[in-house]
Amino acid sequence: MNKKIKLQDLGNKDYKDTWDYQEQLFKEIVEVKIQNRREEKNDETPNYFLFVEHPHVYTLGKSGDISNLLLSEKQLEAKGATFYKINRGGDITYHGPGQIVGYPILDLENFFTDIHKYLRFLEEVIILTLAEYNIIGTRSEGETGVWLGVGTPFARKICAMGVRASRWVTMHGFALNVNADLGYFDNIIPCGIKGKAVTSLHAELGRTIDEYEIKEKILKHFSQQFEASFI
Repeated sequence: MNKKIKLQDLGNKDYKDTWDYQEQLFKEIVEVKIQNRREEKNDETPNYFLFVEHPHVYTLGKSGDISNLLLSEKQLEAKGATFYKINRGGDITYHGPGQIVGYPILDLENFFTDIHKYLRFLEEVIILTLAEYNIIGTRSEGETGVWLGVGTPFARKICAMGVRASRWVTMHGFALNVNADLGYFDNIIPCGIKGKAVTSLHAELGRTIDEYEIKEKILKHFSQQFEASFI
């Protein structure tokens, strides 16, 4: 079981280019697993973790409803945003500057074979990171991601999540709103959930947050939750 994770920070990178890169790494891991089974080998499978910030983009998961995008093609263009229908779970979400996106591309057989547990671990990483800023993040029953004010009229989502897994290999991941322009969420029904707001660390704390510092905290809690080390 390989619990080492290769960390890569891609900086600001186009969504489609990053998606293609994820697919490349995903297929690399799957191919090792197929060869191991076919040839009765036991070669180590790699794990990856990508940090990235995307230019303005809306993405719709495979079970999502296109009506949750409230913009026409021309309006998207006017806002400098793109749109992709993609192969993760979940509905529609937004990515853009000031948002930390994390894509763990893991062979879960190196850790545990339970997708439900995997999602709960991702949520816990974000909940523990927020706690370091005295923000109480929680889960909302039946809704993946991390929320604030659950059970009150002021419930708001701070971190969206959506993953794909095949042969116990994961891709896609989480998007934490740090210093993001929340106005872009007005153009969608986030995650297809009506009547709930979206927030960010900047909005909650009233100041700009050091994104490098947030990444360090995420990696610390990720390594603890998954009993892994980053290389």
